[in-house]
Amino acid sequence: MLRLLSRVLTSAHTHRNREAAAVYRSVCSAASQSASACPGFTVKPAMEPKLYQPPPEVRGMTSLDKEAFTQNITVPALRVPTRVLNKVVKSLKKSTIQRPGVSRVVQDKEESDDFRLVLLDPHRVSSTSSFSEAEAEALRSFGVAEELHYYELQLTYDNLRSEEVLEAVLPQGQDVTSAFSRVGHIAHMNLRDHQLPYKNLIGQVIMDKNPGVTCVVNKTNIIDSTYRNFKMEVLAGEENMVAKVKENGMTYEFDFSRVYWNPRLSTEHQRVVQLIKRGDTVFDVFAGVGPFAIPAARLGANVLANDLNPESYRWLQHNCKLNKVESKVRTFNLDGRAFIQGPVKQELPALLKGKANVHVVMNLPALALEFLDAFRGLLHQETPCDENLPTVYCYGFSKDDIPDTDVVKRASHSIGFPLENRCSVHFVRNVAPNKDMMCVRFTLPKEVLFSSSHEQTESSEEPAPKRQKCEETTDST
Repeated sequence: MLRLLSRVLTSAHTHRNREAAAVYRSVCSAASQSASACPGFTVKPAMEPKLYQPPPEVRGMTSLDKEAFTQNITVPALRVPTRVLNKVVKSLKKSTIQRPGVSRVVQDKEESDDFRLVLLDPHRVSSTSSFSEAEAEALRSFGVAEELHYYELQLTYDNLRSEEVLEAVLPQGQDVTSAFSRVGHIAHMNLRDHQLPYKNLIGQVIMDKNPGVTCVVNKTNIIDSTYRNFKMEVLAGEENMVAKVKENGMTYEFDFSRVYWNPRLSTEHQRVVQLIKRGDTVFDVFAGVGPFAIPAARLGANVLANDLNPESYRWLQHNCKLNKVESKVRTFNLDGRAFIQGPVKQELPALLKGKANVHVVMNLPALALEFLDAFRGLLHQETPCDENLPTVYCYGFSKDDIPDTDVVKRASHSIGFPLENRCSVHFVRNVAPNKDMMCVRFTLPKEVLFSSSHEQTESSEEPAPKRQKCEETTDST
C-alpha cells in the first residue's frame, strides 16, 4: 500500500512538473511575441520540461555513475539588496527553489557585494505575476525590483532525491521503491524480482541519500526458521549487523541478522506497556530482545521474559543490563510451551492470590494462537479463583476478509473455550496486501486455566517449527 501510494504521488508530482513547465514555455513564448505584455519580464528560452528529472540516458544503469546525472538548467531569480536578503528569503520561502544541496542564494552575476540572486522554483514562478499578493507586497516594501533574472544552475546526482534517481534508472512502468526500514545504521529493504538486477545500485543510492545509513541489506526470503531471523544480503556499505536503536525511551542492541526486530511495532509495544502498572507481573512468552519486557520493567513491573532463540536470549540479557532493569527481569531460553508449562505454571498460583495484575504477552504472530492450548488445565485447584485471572495479549496474522472474527475463532479453537464477546481485538498493522496483524486481548477463563482432570497438554515441544513463518511483507520487516 505504501509503495502504491508512493507511485501515485510520484506520478502526480511528475505530471504537475510537466504541466508547470508547459505553462512556463507558453508564457515565455507569449512574452517573446509581445514583450510589453509582461512588464519587467526578461525573456529567456524555455526551461527544460524535466527540470528535476535525471537525463534519460541513465535508464538501465546497474553500476552507479554519478557523473551521468549532471545537467544544466535555467531557473528564474530575483536580484535582492544584501541588506534585506534574509527578510526576502523568509517572505518567499514557498517560491524559492528547494533542492537537496542547492543554495537558494547565489552571487550576483555582476559580483556586487550589494546584491545577491535569490533562486526561484520555476514550477511556482513563471513571471512576476506568479507571486502571491503577500509576496508581492513584501517585495515592494523591501524595495526589490519586480524583474526576473535567470541563472544557469548545474544539477548533479547530489541534488536529486533517491526516488528520482531510481525512477530514472529502473525500467519504465515497473515498480520503483526507495522505502526501507531503518534499524540503527542499517537500511533494510524488501526488493522485488524485477529490481534485483539493480540491487547494488539501489543500495548505494539509499546509503548516499540517507545520512547515518552505512549498511543496506535486502531480505532474501521470508522469515522461515525456528529462531525468527531471516537471511539477508548486503547491497552496499559495511557488513556490520550489530545495530543500536532507541525505542520509546529504551536502548536496544542486537545482531540484526540473527534476531527478529521490527521498527514498525514501536507503537504497539508502547500501547501494551501503558496498560501495565507498577507491581504487576508480566510473562513475555516470545520476548525477542526485550521491546515489551524492558519498558514494562522500567515501569516497575516484575517480568519473566523468554525466547527460544539463543541469540535473542543473549541480547535480551544484554539489553536488560544496558537499560539497568536486570534486577526486575528474569530471563529464560525455552520453547514457548515449555515456558508456559514451567515458569508460568510455577509462579501463577501465588500471583493469583495477590492484588497485582498478571499479563501474558504472546507476540509471535504466525504461531502464537497455536500455543494457547498450553493453558488448558495448567493449574489444578479444587476451588478455582475468580479474581485476578491473567490478561492475555495474543498476536496473530489473518488473511480473512473479517480478520477480527477470524483470529477470535482460531484463538477459541486453540484454547478450547469460546472467546466471542469475552475478548477485544486490536488491529496492529497491515503487513502485506490482504494480510493483517491483530492482537486478541482476553482474561484467561477459569474454565480453561483450572482443571481437576489430566487435560494439560503433554507435549513440551514447539509445534512444527519447520512451518514457522513470521512476517512476510513487501515493504517492511
